[in-house]
Amino acid sequence: MTGRGPLLLGLADVLAGAVFGLPTTAQTSAAQTSGTSKTFTNPVLDANFPDPFILNDGAGRYYAYATNGSRGNVPYAVSRDLVGWEVRGDAMPKLPAWVQPGLTWAPEVVRLRGAYLLYFTARDRKSGRQCIGVATAKTPAGPFKAQGSGPLVCQAGQGGSIDASPFVDQGAKAYLLWKNDGNCCNQTTSIYLQPLSADGLKLTGKASTLISNFALWEGNVIEAPTLYRRGADYYLLYSAGPFDSDLYAVGYATAKKVTGPYRKAAENPILVSRGKVAGPGHQTVVTDAAGQTWLAYHAWTAGYIGDEAGYRSLYLDRVSFQNGKVKVSGPTVGPQPRPAVKAAKP
Repeated sequence: MTGRGPLLLGLADVLAGAVFGLPTTAQTSAAQTSGTSKTFTNPVLDANFPDPFILNDGAGRYYAYATNGSRGNVPYAVSRDLVGWEVRGDAMPKLPAWVQPGLTWAPEVVRLRGAYLLYFTARDRKSGRQCIGVATAKTPAGPFKAQGSGPLVCQAGQGGSIDASPFVDQGAKAYLLWKNDGNCCNQTTSIYLQPLSADGLKLTGKASTLISNFALWEGNVIEAPTLYRRGADYYLLYSAGPFDSDLYAVGYATAKKVTGPYRKAAENPILVSRGKVAGPGHQTVVTDAAGQTWLAYHAWTAGYIGDEAGYRSLYLDRVSFQNGKVKVSGPTVGPQPRPAVKAAKP
């Protein structure tokens, strides 16, 4: 396992008197709370919100999900502009019988056939490893109900399986990406991809190994896959290095086919520690109302790294995908233009 700790209350939560189950809005700057401001500053959620994933519901709302903690198994927050976030509570309040509570990590959500599917990592009672499950709900807010009598993916012999990430390609063909947790036990870590059934509840076909941790900067772990397609190119973003250090960073690889072969970028890593921002990673790509792509990710504050010393806040920076290259504007802490917002219906 990666050694991720539980999601703890951040300073903004403490000052607001946050209590599990009660809505609270985390505010980090006047630019974020002012309706007339044209800029915002990071972090957009100044509270512990590790391993973030953001879903655009297509109706003007964004849902962010995070690793478990004081707000439940799958804490989630809601925003209309990707900048001001209201923390709502637990999207999956009940865990399935195969799960040992307290280690529910890195949830990601996709909509298939009119249903919302949440892929999550949790400790499997039988194997003792972190494994991947799936849950469904009628709305992005849940409550999500786990499906099946056991894990969807569980490579117990390879250390377990974590960081599930769904990807829907052209033609509505769905895939699941994940990483084997080999760094728990001195094994190679790799990112895998396998087709999903039309309803997203089962794996089909064969798994493809996309990349493994062979670059020096990656250390003994690559994780947190994010697959994004632009034109004829597939961009596989991933995080690598020890998560609880300023060495954690983001890189990418590209391919012309969804199954690869993927080639890692020579300029990796592309998002690294800078100034007050330490260990940026576990990224997700989200698009605003104008079609601009953004990279959301978590990061520590320099000097306060590790769950015993600090917490991982939610950051947002522009990202571009062009001609087989990925460029990220961050990490930033200064003012930048706000994401475009979908006009409210009269």
